[in-house]
Amino acid sequence: MTQENIKLKTLEMTFEGPEEFKGDANQIRGFFASKFNEYDQLYNHNTDRFYYRYPLVQYKVLDRIPLIVGINEGAEILKGLFDKFDTVTLPHQNFEITERSLRLKKQDFGLTKSLYFYEFLTPWLALNKENKEKFFETRNPEEQKEILRKTLVGNLLSMSKAFGYTVPDIIKCDVNVEINRSKYKNLDFTSFTGGFMTNFLIPDFIGIGKGVAKGFGTVRKIRM
Repeated sequence: MTQENIKLKTLEMTFEGPEEFKGDANQIRGFFASKFNEYDQLYNHNTDRFYYRYPLVQYKVLDRIPLIVGINEGAEILKGLFDKFDTVTLPHQNFEITERSLRLKKQDFGLTKSLYFYEFLTPWLALNKENKEKFFETRNPEEQKEILRKTLVGNLLSMSKAFGYTVPDIIKCDVNVEINRSKYKNLDFTSFTGGFMTNFLIPDFIGIGKGVAKGFGTVRKIRM
């Protein structure tokens, strides 16, 4: 028996200080990985091997405010670490925390009868090697859009698999995005900004696509 949708436990942790935060998402991830290295969910590594799984802890910087999102098991780990640090050590800044907040939520995830609109708060890394070649070989905008639609559906299906959710019917979607460039793992990548619509519920502030642990592909529902 398939479920219409499921509930995901999410935790949003933010912190602020007396000065502006100058780091990026990857630097926050590095800080957590070194300070709390007993939790491999914080950095998706296990000693010498990399976990190819959907990251349950994701690091973002939105409007110069650090945001760390934990999902299910990741939410539990972050909750336990909430007051275990007073400074975030970065390469060019020791960021002292004077204010912090934590929001625990239960949010719907999965197929729905309604269409929802989402915006990308951070660039979406949609293309892998395979579909990148196809995308740039065709000059037809509609064909390019179809590649991105299929990619989006693929992103949602792989997330669903990570959460043990069986999608009971067809995912419908459309995208409205513009091409950009982003740096990821010190390489230049084609990325996309804009938004999309789909008959799928996605919790606010979680990421889709590649590089989500480092803040890429962060989505938020647009309130109509």
